[in-house]
Amino acid sequence: MSVELNHTIIHSRDNRESAEFLADLLNLEVGPEWGPFIPVVLANDVTLDFATIPEASIVPQHYAFLISEPEFDAAFGRIQELGIAYYADPHLKLPGEINHNDGGRGAYFPDPSGHGMELITRPYGG
Repeated sequence: MSVELNHTIIHSRDNRESAEFLADLLNLEVGPEWGPFIPVVLANDVTLDFATIPEASIVPQHYAFLISEPEFDAAFGRIQELGIAYYADPHLKLPGEINHNDGGRGAYFPDPSGHGMELITRPYGG
């Protein structure tokens, strides 16, 4: 059997808020609550399981999503519509811009729990 990532747990202030935030931006479905988790399943069957923990215990992580150009247009439109701060770089030094790395488009933005989210339309080095 080949090795595949099946799921990961994402700590959040409010598991439902964070799951719905991401699902709304990426036009995904929020799955039914399972124990302490609210799942969001990605196209490659990897599940992001959002779990509520005390805010002081959250260590910000980085999550990058490879999406199509039309999906980028829709998600980026939602980011702008919701007034979410976005950046062209991971160090947040280029506010209000997107990047065009590797011939695609990319943007960085925070989720409700402070995790660094990234949307890209081309994989790095591609």
